[in-house]
Amino acid sequence: MSRSSLDLLPARYIDTHTTHNGVLGILGELGELGMLVHIWDCLFFPTPVSELRVPNIPKKSPVPLLTYFFVHFPPAVIQVLYNEDGSVKGIATNDVGLDKNFQPKDEFERGMEFHAKVTLFAEGCHGSLTKTLFRKFNLRDECDPQTYGIGIKEVWKIDPKKSKPGTVVHGLGWPIDNATYGGSFIYHMGDDMLSLGLVVGLDYENPYLHPYKEFQRWKHHPYVKDLLEGGECMSYGARAINEGGLQSIPKLYFPGGALIGCTAGFLNLIKIKGTHTAMKSGMLAAESAYAAITSDKYEEDKPIVLEDFEQKVKDSWIWKELYEVRNCRPSFHTPLGNLGGVLYSGIDTILLKGRTPWTFHNTTPDHERLRVATNAQKIDYPKPDGVISFDLLTSVSRTGTNHAENQPVHLRLKDKDVPVERNLKIYDGPEGRFCPAGVYEFVDDEAGPAGAKRLQINSQNCIHCKTCDIKDPSQNIDWTVPEGGGGPQYSYT
Repeated sequence: MSRSSLDLLPARYIDTHTTHNGVLGILGELGELGMLVHIWDCLFFPTPVSELRVPNIPKKSPVPLLTYFFVHFPPAVIQVLYNEDGSVKGIATNDVGLDKNFQPKDEFERGMEFHAKVTLFAEGCHGSLTKTLFRKFNLRDECDPQTYGIGIKEVWKIDPKKSKPGTVVHGLGWPIDNATYGGSFIYHMGDDMLSLGLVVGLDYENPYLHPYKEFQRWKHHPYVKDLLEGGECMSYGARAINEGGLQSIPKLYFPGGALIGCTAGFLNLIKIKGTHTAMKSGMLAAESAYAAITSDKYEEDKPIVLEDFEQKVKDSWIWKELYEVRNCRPSFHTPLGNLGGVLYSGIDTILLKGRTPWTFHNTTPDHERLRVATNAQKIDYPKPDGVISFDLLTSVSRTGTNHAENQPVHLRLKDKDVPVERNLKIYDGPEGRFCPAGVYEFVDDEAGPAGAKRLQINSQNCIHCKTCDIKDPSQNIDWTVPEGGGGPQYSYT
């Protein structure tokens, strides 16, 4: 059975207030929606028993309102479609109603194809479709490897007496060692809600490092523990983020489409913020697409190439902002570690504003940085107390994640023997530690000889953070989208 298809008309043919079959066309004005004010309380340098606070200057950040043309896809988007000339034709949603062996069930429905003259990819960090575009169009040939972090977060309802809405605390240091990039955040929200978390750079070297357990240990710092005592954990979540910055931004356009937002890597790591750059890149891409489609040079039978979009980004404040902080993240890769990185980044961002004649580079992909287990020190993590810190499965239950048992597994191994023969043998099975949801575990292989192990994938636990696809030292795990509707059901996070 072939897929049905829907050809999306160029924007000039869409009524600006028409909705039809999930297609919404809004070509309104692009403008600012007021100003959001960041209320900064302090920068937080924790040690195991105390902290050093450095006051920050309040900053204002304009957040533009973006009106747009989009298609809502209830099923998951599984494939990029191409024209005969190799240009992007659109996307296809996955088939739903398949069992774990890819065989149709009674409720089977074929996926749909969506064809468009321009397809803008905004999948967020490490998109499953974007990584295929990187390979097909060689989009990463002239940039540094992307580097990532894993952000682990909880939302608490705290004692009203401890709540300070608007207060922001950023931390650097303990429990992360000086050789590992990472930091913490605490955001006091309204209604006595507190959002807090830990970001660990995925370029860490010790295969025994467990980001989730580092986060649980961090919550026992006296300053953090005092905030949480008497409160209740409401939600848990985790997600990979881009950290590479300007040097890791790929070529942004290709025949028939472009990359926008975090799928291109526009996050400003120093601000721990990317929504503003993502929105601006979407605005610029929309302007380029509209200009191309309405141009006198537009030809129906030829692909649209948004060459001017990349230059628009470089001429915008996105590029200026990322240029100013381009050397901060790579500066942590010196023998001085985090201390050296903080010292350099402070001088570079506060005094020099990035106006240096040099540019540091991200030289090595995260998955290549792990040391072999025999050269690494094991880490002894304290047991969770069930009040401030929690075991992994308790936290996973707070994500509301759910995947139907009888559906194709969306976490796929390219070679089923690699986890045991290479990852377990050389790195002592890091899959069970870098995953913040207990998806991967090495268990006894009942079908093998005595003492043999196999990798068990608990895909129903997956919270779609993409860390496994990024950090697997053998690059053997392929994260794909599950059947539509599966995954974490975040409410607070």
